[in-house]
Amino acid sequence: MEQEKQLIGPIGIFDSGYGGLSVFKEIKKQLPQYDYIYLGDNARVPYGTRSFEAVYEFTKECVFKLFDLGCNLVILACNTASAKALRSIQQHDLPPGKKVLGVIRPTTEIVKAFTTSNKVGILATTGTVKSESYKIEINKFNPEIEVFQHDCPFWVPLVENNEMDTEGAKYFVEKDIHKLLEQSQDIDTIILACTHYPLLLPIIKQFVPEHINIISQGPLVAESLKTYLDRHPEIDSKSSKNGSMQFFTTDDPRDFESKAEIFFGQKIKADHIKVS
Repeated sequence: MEQEKQLIGPIGIFDSGYGGLSVFKEIKKQLPQYDYIYLGDNARVPYGTRSFEAVYEFTKECVFKLFDLGCNLVILACNTASAKALRSIQQHDLPPGKKVLGVIRPTTEIVKAFTTSNKVGILATTGTVKSESYKIEINKFNPEIEVFQHDCPFWVPLVENNEMDTEGAKYFVEKDIHKLLEQSQDIDTIILACTHYPLLLPIIKQFVPEHINIISQGPLVAESLKTYLDRHPEIDSKSSKNGSMQFFTTDDPRDFESKAEIFFGQKIKADHIKVS
């Protein structure tokens, strides 16, 4: 019985920094009963411009740290990590009884419900665009959908520096949306394929025509996790349910706390952690 108790643990949520908190916020809203540990690898951010090998190694270290902290299920609430590291970790590195899920598949599985023109736009980091993960996953489920991509390297710094309401933010958002939409006049759905981007939604809506659907990942990932736990009672039964949250960062916890509220919508307390 004691051994069985030790197998029960919180759900781990990993991101390279703060953006995953916007996904965690939605997960917590839909599944408040579970225990969670959030880990942000802020000391090594950004992941978006790093090589596949670096992102894989960093992500694996953080995932295994969450396993060490008792997590049996880890969500990669980071598009770059999901694009560059998830499949390798799932195929080669998972210990028995441990699971890792990403944020790309829940989004790509459902995109068909939003588009009638079968022309879908992706706004993402450079790393996610280069990986072509969204194209691959969307076409795996819906080969008839044509995918157009554009990377937005300035959007993450704008959000992390709380510059969302500035003229500079408007300039870059308008410029990048224009570059995406000029690829096809028939795009009727845009996926915000970075967890930072929903914080720019008020500005994004100013420059996206009203007939175009804008998809934020948080609610979709939360709903997908709920469905996953319903379908996998063996994982659900190993997930503790006391409604608790812990936050860890590989960088300065005070700095993490000050910025986390922008993404999570409430004040949090964080602790420093070493992962390597």
